[in-house]
Amino acid sequence: MIIVLKPGCTQQQIRDFCFFLHGKYGVKVNSWVGTQSTVLGLIGDTSAIDIDAVAAQKLVESVKRVQEPYKKANRKFHPNDTVVTLPGGQKIGGGGLTLIAGPCSVESKEQICGIAREIKQAGAAFLRGGAFKPRTSPYSFQGLKAEGLELLREAKKETGLPIVTELMSEKHIDLFLESGVDIIQVGARNMQNFELLKALGKIRKPILLKRGLSNTIEELLMSAEYIMAGGNNQVILCERGIRTFEPYTRNTLDVSAIPIIKRFSHLPVVVDPSHASGHSWLVEPLALAAVAAGADGLMIEVHNDPANALSDGAQSLTPNQFKQTASHLKAEAQAFGRSLN
Repeated sequence: MIIVLKPGCTQQQIRDFCFFLHGKYGVKVNSWVGTQSTVLGLIGDTSAIDIDAVAAQKLVESVKRVQEPYKKANRKFHPNDTVVTLPGGQKIGGGGLTLIAGPCSVESKEQICGIAREIKQAGAAFLRGGAFKPRTSPYSFQGLKAEGLELLREAKKETGLPIVTELMSEKHIDLFLESGVDIIQVGARNMQNFELLKALGKIRKPILLKRGLSNTIEELLMSAEYIMAGGNNQVILCERGIRTFEPYTRNTLDVSAIPIIKRFSHLPVVVDPSHASGHSWLVEPLALAAVAAGADGLMIEVHNDPANALSDGAQSLTPNQFKQTASHLKAEAQAFGRSLN
């Protein structure tokens, strides 16, 4: 961290401020005195330093970070890739490609169990399905809630596929744990729900954290830091598209985020081409692009009857379409020396 002091500071003021920084944050402080200003260089772990608090000091003219503000999610401090492994052996990360698939919303036992059987045959390792649904309109289908969790559990019992489903409120954590949810998803709208993230840091369950519609990569990693700071290191990041000026797609898939995240963080990265595009015909090409960019997994929406789906039917593949897409993804992964997890 670099701190530029205001002109006119006395030597005593500079010494006192350096002593304050060392005592409060435990960092070493080097100083360079120029003709116009004095520059302080902070050496050590500056990730926990509140940059705004430093900038508010009377002596300070400007502050600039030269180290990322996240530590636990930072590859510098954890050079090896994190692999999230479930008790059943299913994993995300580690060089393979993991497919997560299922409907946007759980609608009935026949629907979720039927889809689970078909996606498993096609190569999916996880079943996704929304029991609690955040919707833009308060009049849209909000999910079956606790009943939806029970139906997911029945599909898991029948197929053995671990469950990935979205948590919207801290008050439902115990319900999710009791229902046997294997990976808890934090949706894009809750990416910066810091109280929820802190609560998820206290449990020992993998968390799939989606990037917000208008959030930067660093903000995504800082949200992961909230979870990890609580002691839960089983975090999976998800790029699901960001909001831009382009109206042809629901969102714009930020393919560049995949290698960038992998450069600066050790956490596995999953891509959701369904929400990124909003159109079923775009799912496969975006999924293929994500694999080429190095994604550890894909989360794809699959519905047995998209035309009559209660939510997001336009972006959902049919089971047959998913089977075809999965075969193409498998072939592409093999071309890169990878295989389906």
